[in-house]
Amino acid sequence: MTTTNYNIRLDQELKENAFSVFESYGLTPSQAIKLFLTQVAQTNKVPLSFEYQKVAAVSQDELPIYKEHTD
Repeated sequence: MTTTNYNIRLDQELKENAFSVFESYGLTPSQAIKLFLTQVAQTNKVPLSFEYQKVAAVSQDELPIYKEHTD
């Protein structure tokens, strides 16, 4: 298997907090990120929970009313 490097930019506080969690699980940052990417590749899904509200279709006539109630 050929390996590659991938660099990312992170907020310092985010990095410190996340790396602390990895350490509490006995993982290096590289191991934790590899586990995450392996999970994505094997399941074809992002193993995170995102909550959002599905927005109903709004006609052009209804758009001003919709904007008024969502601002």
